[in-house]
Amino acid sequence: MTLRQHLGAMALLAAATLTACGTVLAQATIKIGAPLPMTGALSPEGQRLKQGHDLWAEAVNKAGGIQAGSTRYKVELVYADYQSNTPRAVQLADKLITQDKVDYIFAPFGSGATKAVSAVTEKNEVPNIAATASSVEVFNQGHKYIFGLFTPNDSLTEPLADLAKARLPAGARVAVLARNDLFPSALAAELEKSAKKRGFEIVYSGKYAIGALDHSGALVQVKAARPDWLFVSGYTNDMILVRKQMQDAGLAAGMLTMVIGPSYREFTESIGPLAENVSSAVWWHPVANYSGQDVFGSTEKYVAAFRQKYGSDPDYANAVGSLAGVVLQAAIEKAASTDRKAVREQLARMDLKTFFGPVAFDRHGMVNSYVPPVFQIQSGRSVVVYPASIATGSLK
Repeated sequence: MTLRQHLGAMALLAAATLTACGTVLAQATIKIGAPLPMTGALSPEGQRLKQGHDLWAEAVNKAGGIQAGSTRYKVELVYADYQSNTPRAVQLADKLITQDKVDYIFAPFGSGATKAVSAVTEKNEVPNIAATASSVEVFNQGHKYIFGLFTPNDSLTEPLADLAKARLPAGARVAVLARNDLFPSALAAELEKSAKKRGFEIVYSGKYAIGALDHSGALVQVKAARPDWLFVSGYTNDMILVRKQMQDAGLAAGMLTMVIGPSYREFTESIGPLAENVSSAVWWHPVANYSGQDVFGSTEKYVAAFRQKYGSDPDYANAVGSLAGVVLQAAIEKAASTDRKAVREQLARMDLKTFFGPVAFDRHGMVNSYVPPVFQIQSGRSVVVYPASIATGSLK
């Protein structure tokens, strides 16, 4: 063999080796699609989920990836901005699966968009980890590939109503104002059920349009109803607007509950003293103290990792974004395979301790294994008032 032939053979061998390595690298990556509202009205929520997803992926890849059988897989997150528009979320979920070839899906924000996207993931038999859907309407469709990380809405309204009963007069008057969207409306309906069970009187029940900027008409009616307890459901920007416009309308109530805006620091930062004594309920709080069989190990360590990366405490949306990854990782590792059906079977059987709390699903794919906390803004801080095991204060 001449020198030129020898060099040519070496070049072919090197090219073949690189091609083989490239194939191995491609096979050793798990792609997870995440359609999120990165812009538009729900962008605060979308950005928080992304932070949580990113923190988990970074921690897993740093630890060597996801172990499935004899292979370790690197995590790759593929984001798509649906601009807070549900039909676009459906289109992008389909694109992520059929064109971008993702292996699994992290659901969009909220019950409405998650329900819409679940039809796409079910058709394609793609496990769909629904981080922020708590309405039973998402899970009673008979779908097998969706798994939700939030307990049902009544797990928020029942303890809220118990606390209200202990503080308000018998037969207290309750006003309910809800965003005309799946989760806020479903939550409001559960609140009315919880209130009536305790002998309260519903004196106002209304809805406001998605994107509404003027709530004055509804608030005038609420004021005329003279409620002892005002319950408002919606998202962060909604809650900020309603609370400011309550002040303009001279509307006050003995107890003011807003879900879910007060969970975010922007709520308190935006309205200052108007946030004082606003109560709320949420699925997770950083004062929780769980030990976990996951890459974070405990609530305390998760909070520390989040602070180190982002410079602030995590809220429930950050944490459940990370939990989505923890749960999917556990199912893949238990299945010892990336096969979607095998992973789906392990999700259905899951009984896992995590930094967020214990995770197990009912037959519909809805988590039913932990108790969400109730909190109140006091002196500008989020104070947990229920359950007693993690309470840092009492309801004012």
